[in-house]
Amino acid sequence: MKKSFWARLDDLIESSEIVLDRPKGSRHPKYPEMIFPLDYGYLKDTCGGEGEEVDVWVGTAGHRRLTAIACTVHTLEKDAEIKLIIGCTEEEINIIEDFHNGPYQSAIIIKRDSG
Repeated sequence: MKKSFWARLDDLIESSEIVLDRPKGSRHPKYPEMIFPLDYGYLKDTCGGEGEEVDVWVGTAGHRRLTAIACTVHTLEKDAEIKLIIGCTEEEINIIEDFHNGPYQSAIIIKRDSG
């Protein structure tokens, strides 16, 4: 992928405040059976899917580097968007992928090259 794609996402993250409104273990406000396996939130003052801010997953790798993106589609919401995956380990990326692949939603993960 083009370096400018990742660089622009890096700029967006660096210039935005990360708000974690759904900490690990919390329930989804519309679908209480869904429990967030990692910290989840958004980039304040951005514009993403559903007319809301850009969604983010934040892992435990100890850095704020963009490690991947999740391209998601949700049939109940009639929504498709990307979610930024920040500071996640390989295991956490797999957990996010599993979370987004269920009866009403699907996702593919695009990992950032480490180079």
